[in-house]
Amino acid sequence: MKKLVAVKPREAALLHYEDQQVKPNEVKIKVDFASPKHGTEVIDFRGLTPFMGEDFSEEWRMFMPREEGEKPGIVFGEFQLGNMVVGKIIEMGSEVTEYTIGETVCTYGPVMETVIVNAVNNHRLRKMPEGAKWQNAVCYDPAQFALSGVRDADVRAGDYVVVVGLGAIGQIAIQLAKKAGASLVIGIDPLNRRCEIAKCNGADVCFDPTSCDVGFEIKKLTNKIGADSIIETSGNAAALQAALRGIAYGGTISYVAFTKPFPEGLNFGREAHFNNAKIVFSRAASEPNPDYPRWNRKRIEDTCWELLMNGYLNCEDIINPVVSFEESAEAYMKYIDQQPELSIKMGIQYKK
Repeated sequence: MKKLVAVKPREAALLHYEDQQVKPNEVKIKVDFASPKHGTEVIDFRGLTPFMGEDFSEEWRMFMPREEGEKPGIVFGEFQLGNMVVGKIIEMGSEVTEYTIGETVCTYGPVMETVIVNAVNNHRLRKMPEGAKWQNAVCYDPAQFALSGVRDADVRAGDYVVVVGLGAIGQIAIQLAKKAGASLVIGIDPLNRRCEIAKCNGADVCFDPTSCDVGFEIKKLTNKIGADSIIETSGNAAALQAALRGIAYGGTISYVAFTKPFPEGLNFGREAHFNNAKIVFSRAASEPNPDYPRWNRKRIEDTCWELLMNGYLNCEDIINPVVSFEESAEAYMKYIDQQPELSIKMGIQYKK
């Protein structure tokens, strides 16, 4: 049995593991499809995460140094890569009553041949409806952050909406904004293929930020008003500057990206000073939700799963490329770390 592991910064490998027996509350899943994250996990993979030497304190609501002698947040050689898996249940513990052997499910899990998870009162072990697409299922995680970003941006019918960065989160945000009734949805990304997919799924127009003044183009398209809402998923400093330039007076920038430190040059004077813009840092996983008690993480998850499984969202084009499990280590380094422009969200297919 093999699993995908970060053996050192920016190096992935398939390592052997011994399969375990399930506990009474668990099921074992034989994985058919999987997908890693392309955002926060990449920062971990490169060893650049603040969790290396610090931990986020819920008590203080800030990063605090780890205790002396405490293991870093990422231990290379042990750090398993991956985010979502789809497969069939092949073993069940004695306490499991809600699932059956042979049932197809989706859950959070690393890229490996078998995944063992709790199956008692675990809403994140999702049953796949007949005919549901695995590509939609493995977008369960990015869909949550897209939905949260759209909600935090307060997108309403008739709005002018811009989505910056057309990776998986941005692509899903495009669809959600259009279906929410936005009259104009603009996608921003330097990659033509990503733009074409976005236009197939709801974007009215897309711009390459390397070849035009994005803020000015937004103002021209909106009769000089600007965007009511901008959903920023790229984490790029120039993209944020362009968003501040293209935002409408009093508009909202929903900042979804888990970004790296910005280089010198980001300017909160200029348009930011005059446009009275609001920047909201959006994170689906943070509790309480901004709309608590009506909304919480579970409601976001339940909503996303419903929209993914009933076909309201389409993620088939987002999962690209699809590679075999055997080539997943080399593909991870190429498509996620070294040349991310060649992918949107990588899918992994196991042998039948």
